[in-house]
Amino acid sequence: QAQLVESGGGLVQAGDSLRLACAAPEGTLSRMTMGWFRQAPGKERTFVAGITTLGGSTGYADSVKGRFTITREIAKSTVYLQMNSLKPEDTALYYCAAAVGATTVKSMRDKRLYVKWGQGTQVTVST
Repeated sequence: QAQLVESGGGLVQAGDSLRLACAAPEGTLSRMTMGWFRQAPGKERTFVAGITTLGGSTGYADSVKGRFTITREIAKSTVYLQMNSLKPEDTALYYCAAAVGATTVKSMRDKRLYVKWGQGTQVTVST
């Protein structure tokens, strides 16, 4: 049973916005760095954005910097990914994940540190 549950995906047009949400078990955001990854058909799963547990430092893939924003509400144990100015190349299955030890903006990009994963939510951007 997945402990991280994503929501908010859908079919939108290029230029539109979407906000993804990831509900985590209580206490997760206080102990673990949270990240968003995405996987397009036939491609590997890649880092999109992350937020550290202490201080809430954020990091982004170059392809989404300036368009996507990761935030969190610790009281609600929820992480969000606000996606603006969406492009067709953003089309993918988006996964929420929680990492142990990924305490820096550099290390949060390492998929191997993520120990909990959601089942994903599909984002499709049409032209």
